[in-house]
Amino acid sequence: MTRAKIPLIETRRLVLRAPEPEDYPDFKATFASYRSRFMGGPLTPYEAWMLYAAEIGHWDIRGFGMWMIHAKADDRTLGMAGGWQPAAWPERELAWIIWPKEAGQGYALEATDAVRRYLYRTGWEGAVSYVGSRNLDSIRLCERLGAKRDPEAQTIAGDDLVYRHPSPAELADTRLSWAIAREIEHYADPKLSPEGMPVD
Repeated sequence: MTRAKIPLIETRRLVLRAPEPEDYPDFKATFASYRSRFMGGPLTPYEAWMLYAAEIGHWDIRGFGMWMIHAKADDRTLGMAGGWQPAAWPERELAWIIWPKEAGQGYALEATDAVRRYLYRTGWEGAVSYVGSRNLDSIRLCERLGAKRDPEAQTIAGDDLVYRHPSPAELADTRLSWAIAREIEHYADPKLSPEGMPVD
């Protein structure tokens, strides 16, 4: 089998690239923590290892997957964001997780916006995010990204919410796109303060 070529995505503060073995310790620590409670965790070391292997293999099976988010300034890992559709997922999902110590700095918004734009340029016509009903941070992020709850959509476990992202046409040259870019600039520019509540 030919390994999937995972593209590089860059933003003002971030580099998104393929997950590598050396990135695993932060992934393992996060999925062993309370932070992962809305993503099936906390996990045992074995479960975390299996999930990380799935993150890498997903690219080969689906042709898309999760990028590891790195800070441009010092290359530390911040979390993951990307496309996700394991077996039994009804639709392609736009997903993310930020390491606990990196939360509240707008990295999820910046990374997820860049990932969505990339996936839309490569043929995706839309996406959903499956969010736990008590996961207020992710609900806020979905809303900042312009996603709306779709009560008619099939869920994963029955107790999650489905947020449907705007299509490429609904995003192109819109006030929503401008607002997302402006919020990212507020997080990225140290002279400015973020507007509103943290979204990750």
